[in-house]
Amino acid sequence: MSQKRFADQYRIESTRLAEYDYGSNGMYFITICTKNRECRFGEIITDSNGEWFLQPTPIGQRVLEGWHAISHYQPYVLLDVFQLMPNHLHGVLWICKDNYEGWQPNVFGPQRQNLASIVRGFKSGVKTFATTNGLVFDWQPRYYDRVIRNIDELNRIRQYIDANPYNWYKDQDNSENLYM
Repeated sequence: MSQKRFADQYRIESTRLAEYDYGSNGMYFITICTKNRECRFGEIITDSNGEWFLQPTPIGQRVLEGWHAISHYQPYVLLDVFQLMPNHLHGVLWICKDNYEGWQPNVFGPQRQNLASIVRGFKSGVKTFATTNGLVFDWQPRYYDRVIRNIDELNRIRQYIDANPYNWYKDQDNSENLYM
């Protein structure tokens, strides 16, 4: 990501594909992090069967509920695989609009019914919950996304997301990292 001078200030270039329509039908892999990668969502633990999973905090529980509510508020969105980690989440969203024909390349400005508006609504709901309940919490300002281009890529992403709890002990943001 490069920085350019604009109006005597630096700004970060967008990571979005310039000519892509993020409101078009398609699959998107997203990663959203907490501010400063602070572990706010819970703790990775193992159950009696050796399965790794996140034991959520109240804000982590709200993230889970908010994610699963996306399709309620955005009925053209189908949810695929999802994983909540102590300081980030990964998920795959499918935008599926009936009879969508109006390709509109990514532009700066007000947006609705596209990936940015979906993520903005989700993040806003979680932040509002935290503020209302006096919980210390902030999101990283941006998020990572990738347009999923084929079934092989989707399957690799699904495997990566599913394996995330098992790899937490190696994560650089885990204070209990065994390899640091």
